[in-house]
Amino acid sequence: MTEAATRSAARRETGAIDRGDRARSGVDRWFALYPALALAALLPVGAVTPLFPVEVGVATFALGTLVVGMAHGAVDHLVPLRAATDVSLRRSIAVVSVAYAVLGGAVVAAFFLAPVAAFVGFIALTWLHWGQGDVAALVVAGVDHLPTSAERWLSLVVRGGLPMGVPLLAHPDEYRLVAEWIVGLFVVDSAAAVDPVFVPETRLAVGAFMVAATALSVGLGYWRVRSGASQRGWLRDVGEVAALWAWFLLAAPVFAVGVYFALWHALRHVGRLVLVDERAATAIRDGDVPGALRQFARDAAPLTLGGFLIVGAVGLSVPAGVAAPGDLLGVSLVAIAAMTLPHVVVVAWLDRKQGVWRPGAAG
Repeated sequence: MTEAATRSAARRETGAIDRGDRARSGVDRWFALYPALALAALLPVGAVTPLFPVEVGVATFALGTLVVGMAHGAVDHLVPLRAATDVSLRRSIAVVSVAYAVLGGAVVAAFFLAPVAAFVGFIALTWLHWGQGDVAALVVAGVDHLPTSAERWLSLVVRGGLPMGVPLLAHPDEYRLVAEWIVGLFVVDSAAAVDPVFVPETRLAVGAFMVAATALSVGLGYWRVRSGASQRGWLRDVGEVAALWAWFLLAAPVFAVGVYFALWHALRHVGRLVLVDERAATAIRDGDVPGALRQFARDAAPLTLGGFLIVGAVGLSVPAGVAAPGDLLGVSLVAIAAMTLPHVVVVAWLDRKQGVWRPGAAG
């Protein structure tokens, strides 16, 4: 290769890196940073929601799911195609479809056979997945105070535990009510069925665990800053964790999770998917956020509708039927659980492909 050709290739590579950096910066800003600031601004609203009827939270959850929550996993069938160079469209769709059918069907069967265990498993799975999503968002943001897989796993435990564990500490009665709604779709005496899960010792253990895990994660991050890591990234991480602690301590659980699902978790995942879609990533890089969202919406529309059909199918199949807003929320959560397990598998594959859990990975 001639010297001129070498310089030309180097310029092309540098340009590609610059374009990639601009796309990641745009995604971080529009899909993570601004929504986090919006959630912090909503803290006064969240603080008064325990005074409202729980139906307000149910309506908020339904609206958030309708607007963006259901759509955020509706492009899973295209993830292998876009994130790998050796996967065809047919293979991408086939593998993901089989995963959804087999794993989703197993989750629904588990609720019929052992609803309390299935509920606890759903909480644990969501804890894992929402932490998984936040760690990936921190990697996209380029923070460097989480250089090891162990520190990233600790961050996962904290980030996923905030929406799943803190409401149990702050608002156990409404948390239990949701559990009774879900379990009550399958058993007659749901209050007695969930009793073993909601003993005071469980609440105290979860609260103590979350406080300790948060302190350890924040402390390790500060130690990394003292060792040369960027203080800005660490402060961003600490600020988000503080906002989430406040949100889930103050807001009523159903309302809090509904807003978080749509405004925080789902949007961060949509942003991540934008980066693996060349057309949407180009739009973000050029400052065309509406164009990127339109591209995502077109890709997600068919399976978003499919997700609501799954909710309908679960509603028709549960023994107790659907007669109240709580029943509708319970049915929606069972359907979401069925879609969450295969979704987690797809996201875990994407994590592995992008090196999220490799020490020093930069996304």
